[in-house]
Amino acid sequence: MDYVSALVPPVVMAAFFIGLIVTIVKTQGGANKSKEDAVVDAALARAESARQASPDIKA
Repeated sequence: MDYVSALVPPVVMAAFFIGLIVTIVKTQGGANKSKEDAVVDAALARAESARQASPDIKA
């Protein structure tokens, strides 16, 4: 029975890990993908415009 108690934790961790990966893959894209992409594009554009507007200060 020692082999059963030695194998249970890795099997349980593997099952949870597989579940996590499946959940991550399923939530990629979908109906909110364009909304999420728009938010990221807006944040990148805002950061780029702030970088261009600030003067280059060299120390």
